[in-house]
Amino acid sequence: MSSLRLWNVRRVDAALAQTGVFTPFAPGADRKGWAAIAARVGEENVALLRVRASEDATAPIPALPASLYLDFQRTGRREPYEDAQRRRRSMLYRLVLAECLTWEGTFLDAICDILWARLEETNWAWPAHARTLDAPDRPTLDLAAAMTALDLAEVDYLIGNRLDENLRARIRSEVDRRAVSPFLHRHDHWWLHSTPDRPVNNWTAVCVAGAAGAACYLEPDRARLAEIIARAMASLADYLDTFDARGGSTEGPDYWSYGFGNFVVLAHLVEVRTGGAVRLLEDPFVREIAQFPLRTILAPGQWASFSDSDLQATFHPGLLAYLAERLALPDLAQMGVANDFTVDHFNQFAWPLRQYLWPLPDGATHFGGGAHDWFPDMAWMISRLDPADPASLKVAVKGGHNAEMHNQNDVGSLIVMTRGRAVVTDPGRGRYSKAYFGAERYENLMTSSRGHSVPVVDGHLQQPGMAFAARVVEHRHDATGDRLLLDMTAAYPVEAGLASLHRTLEVDRRMPGGAVTLTDDFVLEDGGRSFESVLVTTGDAEIRGGTVVMRAGEGGLEVSFDPESVSVRLERHRDVEKQYAPSVDLTRVIFALTKPQKAGRISLLMRPLG
Repeated sequence: MSSLRLWNVRRVDAALAQTGVFTPFAPGADRKGWAAIAARVGEENVALLRVRASEDATAPIPALPASLYLDFQRTGRREPYEDAQRRRRSMLYRLVLAECLTWEGTFLDAICDILWARLEETNWAWPAHARTLDAPDRPTLDLAAAMTALDLAEVDYLIGNRLDENLRARIRSEVDRRAVSPFLHRHDHWWLHSTPDRPVNNWTAVCVAGAAGAACYLEPDRARLAEIIARAMASLADYLDTFDARGGSTEGPDYWSYGFGNFVVLAHLVEVRTGGAVRLLEDPFVREIAQFPLRTILAPGQWASFSDSDLQATFHPGLLAYLAERLALPDLAQMGVANDFTVDHFNQFAWPLRQYLWPLPDGATHFGGGAHDWFPDMAWMISRLDPADPASLKVAVKGGHNAEMHNQNDVGSLIVMTRGRAVVTDPGRGRYSKAYFGAERYENLMTSSRGHSVPVVDGHLQQPGMAFAARVVEHRHDATGDRLLLDMTAAYPVEAGLASLHRTLEVDRRMPGGAVTLTDDFVLEDGGRSFESVLVTTGDAEIRGGTVVMRAGEGGLEVSFDPESVSVRLERHRDVEKQYAPSVDLTRVIFALTKPQKAGRISLLMRPLG
């Protein structure tokens, strides 16, 4: 049982009774504290922020009319409303940070104007989540609403009594009406607790951190605050239960940054609010989770991109700096992530604020992972031929099932990287839209097994659902190499006619430069069916007799196969849409048996190009 479940209302209330003034970090009025922050950030960065804030102070506040909110219903597009809202938020964040750094009153009017505008928003929730405008007596508590609650609470804390008294009262009223009370009193939030049919995910950490974190700042009633924090502990225990025993998340590194990052934000606030009595970060399992980026890094700036994550995952510098120091994990500060004090494109104030509070230290970055990482519960294997050499062979492969968090039908998917480029890739997340999270989700190339390096059996793709899964038959790592054997029979529908399908991935550490052998062994219920093994790349592929040469930037692989029994063809897809990134071209390299047979094997040998 998670230690979080031990924090009932009585224990939390007793801890709160022993605490004094809540000071999680220096308020703006603490000029000595903010002078120290300015010194860490650097004079040039402070000057640039002040210039941007000066522009924000005279710029019009982006409008969020009802027609823009309802655009999602009509078109399925998320960007028009969310981008305008994000611009509004980033303006406020820059203005508040600039005021705290200067404390001259220059930006107060603009801060008040945007605060008032945010308080007047009919919905704090995103259109994709609320679907329509909120009823006056039933606000939607989603990710955006929760983040707004914490935003306003932290701005109120920083600027303090320099804000108009009635504005501060309105902040308290709206935060309670839209976030804290719905969190405390309603039980219909799907993200509140796991059920047998639906585990929680990153939403739980973000929504709980927003509502309970805001209450840590604004709730004056100690007994009520104790109820809020105790309720938060129960939900967060369910959230921690979604992680692998080695701290992995099937949502991928990007959502670790988002979900677990918000867990860390709340853990810090609750620890300070309870005078150090509730110390969530001291749980050994939390320390395992904190190492997920270290265990999934493939090359500088590149992480395993399974599920709706990206190869170029985004990590908040303040989060990494805080965890590196607090949990004695210095490698988190040495992954190549850099400070960026420009404050653009944020959804929540927590991260630009904490980057200013906790910037990453200057210095060389060097961490490239270990030789091997294994996540037994979700069956991810990460293999690095030479972690110290960014150009060396790196491999990631997953088992799992097709009802994972931010699921894609990707049982058996793999990534093969050379010279810091993913030559065989997992495509990561596509463009978020109504269809992407709707009934049509698995018609999208990015989420379908057709967009992944997995077999196609008699034309049949993998199907969504927990039953469509892999079973780990064997996992091995030693000085000679790494091996993962998966039974993937259950990942395909009955109509595919599979009696068995085993996928073996082997990394040879003895061969100069390393080599990867991917073998699919199958038995069909009857003959006359086709079988294809597929490799997916965002680069180029060229067929050369019994080999295929695949290139992605400077990276390259020579893929050898048996031309007597296997043919190969290319299927190209152009301008496949991604989220927060330019569209990509995907090429499916399809290795097919030259004639249908009841049982057979397709084996591919991949070696880095010199």
